[in-house]
Amino acid sequence: MKATRLAVTGAISATVLLAAACGGTGAEPAAAGRGYPVTVNNCGTDVTFDAAPQRVVLLRSAAVPYLHALGVMDRVTARAGHYPKEYYDAATRTELDRIPLLTDRTDTSGHLQISKEAVISQQPDLVLGQVDNLSRDTLSAVDIPLLEEPAMCPGSTTTPTFDDVYRQLQTYGKVFGRTSEADAAVTALKERMTEIQAGTDPSSGRTAAVLYPTAGGGTTYAYGTASMAHPQLEAAGFRNVFGDVPERVFEVSVEELLGRDPDVLILLYSDGDAKAAEQGLTGLPGAERLKAVRNGDLMTQLFNFTEPPTPLSVDGLERIVQRFKDGA
Repeated sequence: MKATRLAVTGAISATVLLAAACGGTGAEPAAAGRGYPVTVNNCGTDVTFDAAPQRVVLLRSAAVPYLHALGVMDRVTARAGHYPKEYYDAATRTELDRIPLLTDRTDTSGHLQISKEAVISQQPDLVLGQVDNLSRDTLSAVDIPLLEEPAMCPGSTTTPTFDDVYRQLQTYGKVFGRTSEADAAVTALKERMTEIQAGTDPSSGRTAAVLYPTAGGGTTYAYGTASMAHPQLEAAGFRNVFGDVPERVFEVSVEELLGRDPDVLILLYSDGDAKAAEQGLTGLPGAERLKAVRNGDLMTQLFNFTEPPTPLSVDGLERIVQRFKDGA
């Protein structure tokens, strides 16, 4: 197991010196280093922090709800990619609006296009999210640590659950020195899950599938048991018609969908118009014969409300339950 050790004490040391120069006691900065070093395992690599990160660059949006829950969004000095406002409450949107956006440029497959130099110039002591040209090894070579959401780790075969959300909150709590805040956030999420599931009926026998249609028609993708869509459907009281497929995501034809003919279809999309995502499925030849299409039991949902496992997955679950409550 490869170990990465990175000293991230510069900002704290500077704060201590400033406090001393101003006649302060330095007690608060000293407390900030208590409990370090901290080592977390991420994608099979041990990453060690000598102090809580103070300059964070976001390359994916998935970490935002975690950082907000811990009260450390002020540590994010730059971000890149897309951050749809529908994901966030007013407080989180305000936090995001103050963070400079390096770029939101993507290629035709939706992958972020950003140079290594643009990220390094920010002098981060932590990068969250991996993109094609900025791997962990690339950043480690210049002593910058990277953390990826576990479900997005290359080659990950772990079956996700809502417990992953709680664990990741506690991981970020360790990294940022906010363990009590993490524990409180986990307790609140578990209470929400209990309330949401009180409104579901697992014995209804209703079936569902989560799909990612291509806008404008073309390839349609479905989600199996290695995706967060599977536990989300189960928690909503549905049986995933692709619950026998051990893959995360895979191509699926209209004929395959007709063979399984779920009662409900949840259509994911990354950004843009929700109607375009719906038409990406309903416009396919033969799709009008699907039970869910005939009955209007379709729901569009932004991608991060399902994947990867984050507090947004709980929000997404609540939306699904509300949309299809009492068979509506």
